[in-house]
Amino acid sequence: MPPVEVHCHGFGDVDFSDFTKVDLARLDVWCAREGVLSLPTMYLHRNHLKEFEDFVHEYDRMRGDGLLPHIAGIALEGPLLASHGGTPAATVWAPTRHEWERLAALGPYGLKYTVLSPDAFSPASELHDEPGARETGFAWIIPLLMAHGIRPALGHFTRADPAASAALVDEIVELAWRADWAGDGVRVVTDHLFNDMPLTIRHAFRSSRARAERDAVIASYDLPSWSLDTIAEIVGPVPAAIMRQAAAGRIGACVNFDGEHVDLAIAARAVQLMGADNSMMMTDRCDSARLGGQDLYHVVDNGLWYQEDGIVAAGSVPLARQQANALSQGLSAADVKALAGGTAHRVFGLSAGSGLRLPPLEEGVTHAG
Repeated sequence: MPPVEVHCHGFGDVDFSDFTKVDLARLDVWCAREGVLSLPTMYLHRNHLKEFEDFVHEYDRMRGDGLLPHIAGIALEGPLLASHGGTPAATVWAPTRHEWERLAALGPYGLKYTVLSPDAFSPASELHDEPGARETGFAWIIPLLMAHGIRPALGHFTRADPAASAALVDEIVELAWRADWAGDGVRVVTDHLFNDMPLTIRHAFRSSRARAERDAVIASYDLPSWSLDTIAEIVGPVPAAIMRQAAAGRIGACVNFDGEHVDLAIAARAVQLMGADNSMMMTDRCDSARLGGQDLYHVVDNGLWYQEDGIVAAGSVPLARQQANALSQGLSAADVKALAGGTAHRVFGLSAGSGLRLPPLEEGVTHAG
């Protein structure tokens, strides 16, 4: 069972969000060389919806011809995001009913999930006043997605009312699990846990100054004492709602183990609470300095990609190194196999056989499978 790049934005010099130029056959060869399946994750400008439809249909045609065995599906980050964070602002918009119907129709052709904000329709959302927000609503959107086999991926929250946002997480999960489901696997996934959501802890230490304080801060959190019963008071109601739903098997939760998006000790403890079988390792990876039509840059303190105004846009740590990072935190080899591939295969209903010949990973790391 090969590892799965669940949420990734670009391999080599390819920006997946420039999907009119993505060479799917070349991407498949790249994935085969790395020994992974991928779910390329894209941003979508409203005026490119027709081109995106054409792209997904071409993916389905090639996949049906047996030409893309290493590309397990397509994913969207957005467009219904309450807070755009590192996502290009032009790719954040509220689809109308007709636009949602067009997106949902892509489910049978390979669209596996779309990231959306549970509080996208709240007064604090950047999209609150958009016409598309006024004519839809999750009571209509979620059953539509479910009927076409597309998972909502929860993320990009506002920070205005954490308790209300957490309640909306539970509401969407309940809507999804009550609806008629045309897919396989788990019905709800998440964008990466702890990022772009209200927190009551410091979850990352990205500068040299922050890292100098890191050990003392982490010690003060007393991670071994964390439990699902008390986690809301410790980390905040939004991540707590996600973790509890994941532990119940109703969410496949993504966690970044690059050590820069989220501190590794915090990421590992979250996985222990949710269960590795309910958790998926994600890289948020982009290999080049361009993503979604915007230029990116590095800073000296870490390997993250930044966009203008110093906002984190993506990561750069590949899956092999993330596996090593997880092992370094005391997670078992079996847990890391689940994180890197096993959970994703179950969550997305992927077939066990892929015919992959897996190249060696970095020293001390094993492939998931």
